[in-house]
Amino acid sequence: MDTLPRIGPLSMDKTKLKKDALAGEVAVITGATGSVGLGTARSLAWLGAKVVIVDITPEAGKEAEKLIDDENKPGTALFVEADVSNEASMKEMAKKAFDTFGKVDILVNNAMIMSMGAPVLKTTLYQMDRQYEIAARGTLIGIQLFVPGMIERHHGVVTYSSTAFKFPIGPSNYCAAKAAATSLMMSLAAELGPVEKSGVSVFTFIPAGVGFPRSAGPMPKELPKNFKMPPMPGYNGQIPAEDGGAALAYCITRAKELHGSGIMIEQAFRQMDWPYPVPETMRKADFQRIDDMALALVFSIMGPGFPDPKVPLMPITRK
Repeated sequence: MDTLPRIGPLSMDKTKLKKDALAGEVAVITGATGSVGLGTARSLAWLGAKVVIVDITPEAGKEAEKLIDDENKPGTALFVEADVSNEASMKEMAKKAFDTFGKVDILVNNAMIMSMGAPVLKTTLYQMDRQYEIAARGTLIGIQLFVPGMIERHHGVVTYSSTAFKFPIGPSNYCAAKAAATSLMMSLAAELGPVEKSGVSVFTFIPAGVGFPRSAGPMPKELPKNFKMPPMPGYNGQIPAEDGGAALAYCITRAKELHGSGIMIEQAFRQMDWPYPVPETMRKADFQRIDDMALALVFSIMGPGFPDPKVPLMPITRK
């Protein structure tokens, strides 16, 4: 397992989910050899799903396929080498997924290259274009390949590994590209309407603080000197990939309730009554949910705005 990030024991027993909760389901996970992607693929396989491992690195992809098959049974995982930003490559991947498993029920858009992140003033056009190609273009291609079949069967889940809206410590282009993809996801949820109508659930998930995979390369060079990621709430350091995968897998099992929502990993942990290693460092409260109208206009209501508004200000939280 030399090309995979450090592998730890799965955490699915902490979710209180049944081992066959997703039996019969087929999931496609992009960027599935990195920490979050691999943790999610392994967790979904534990729940009984067949998993299609999509990645641009063949050595790691084959190792991930073997790992998941060894943890479950032969034929559980299928690795397909593909560039998510390349339509022809993704169409070939989709064909192999359909030929092997007959359908796709779950799409996890996760691929990204954080090591290419840079501040706005130091971002090259190539870096920005590549980040956007993987995040927004790749997400759009995946949606268009798999969601029509989900609608036809009136059954499916689409999720996306999102991130912070702004990132002052360095990888701003990474956040900008992911913001575009997150907007696509929220628009898709609105276009599909209620889950009862389409059968398809759409939500985004922020796996903040999950440990960085070796395969993703170093953190951006532009980070402040001596920068060190602080311990995540409830942990002594970064969140293990297996915990991150368990949290996203749990959300996928509750996707109908989460349609049109953005979920932070910490919120998923709380819902599961997660046994934190350092529970005393957990935050004691959470943010209120944003009203749908405010969410649609969020770019126009961020920041301090005019210091002397001419009309009364309305609350932006959900009623």
